[in-house]
Amino acid sequence: MQEPNILITGAAGYIGSHVAKLLSKKNFNTILLDDLSTGHKGAAKYGVFYEGSTGNQSLVEKIIQEHKISTVMHFAGSAIVEESIQNPLAYYSNNTANTISLLMALQKTNVKYFIFSSTCAVYGTPAIVPIPEECEHNPINPYGQSKSFIEKILNDLTKQAGLCSAVLRYFNAAGADPDGALGENHTPETHLIPRVLQACLTPNSKLTIYGGDYKTRDGTCIRDYIHVEDLAWAHLKAVHLLWDKNSFFDFNLGSEKGASVLEIIEATQKITGLKVPYAIGPRRIGDPPVLIAQSQKAKNLLGWKPQHDIPSIIKTAFDWEKTAKTI
Repeated sequence: MQEPNILITGAAGYIGSHVAKLLSKKNFNTILLDDLSTGHKGAAKYGVFYEGSTGNQSLVEKIIQEHKISTVMHFAGSAIVEESIQNPLAYYSNNTANTISLLMALQKTNVKYFIFSSTCAVYGTPAIVPIPEECEHNPINPYGQSKSFIEKILNDLTKQAGLCSAVLRYFNAAGADPDGALGENHTPETHLIPRVLQACLTPNSKLTIYGGDYKTRDGTCIRDYIHVEDLAWAHLKAVHLLWDKNSFFDFNLGSEKGASVLEIIEATQKITGLKVPYAIGPRRIGDPPVLIAQSQKAKNLLGWKPQHDIPSIIKTAFDWEKTAKTI
């Protein structure tokens, strides 16, 4: 049995904080690291917190040694597609170079287990939909490329350095903690569901839909939405798989169902009883028309299956936006 001491980077962020909460409830000793550049200190409340960067190798080594860390979950990074196109060097610095520094710290301190927060953006505009793990990586923006680089490095380290790692590729993370303690709180907010909710809750606001002429069933982009709590459970299961199998794994995490932008708006109006004002704008660079996961591998090897559907995602996010957005 491994020491249940886990370092979570990006632990003050959206997904990292939800994972920290679940692990702490499951009696893991959670050590939290975040530079608070985009995260919220109030969300980093489920463990021992350190403020700092994953690129600070000496700090990471100190934390690992002091807390006898056996496993690292790496969520820290930048995740806005449009921003990555405008400033690619920032993404290669934060997502790629800083992760390499983190991996060097792990190697120096003999940490064997690593779980990496990746993205379906590594696939670009995929040749196969739903997308299997075997689909070729062909990212169409620096964000996806910055993550794909690390996936390749992890493969190499598994073969040459004995690192056991799990790559978890999220599709569209959404929703909020059903208890109301955590939720999605980005500045600026770029994710669709909170933007839809903000449009219906904020007087005189209007949602911009980025493109209405895609070759989809209603002309708007189709995405696979997965509840953040379901993602947290996948990470917990991935820890036990790594400890048991001592190998490399990669998983697509999605619902295997796609919803268009207009379908999300319609569902939101039905659940909230509020009108969502919107206008069709131009497409954004770097947006594929359709991204839907094939997640059978996660079901088979992790014993994981999403428990939340679109109505549940929207309801938890709505409750958070209305009353609990305080971190």
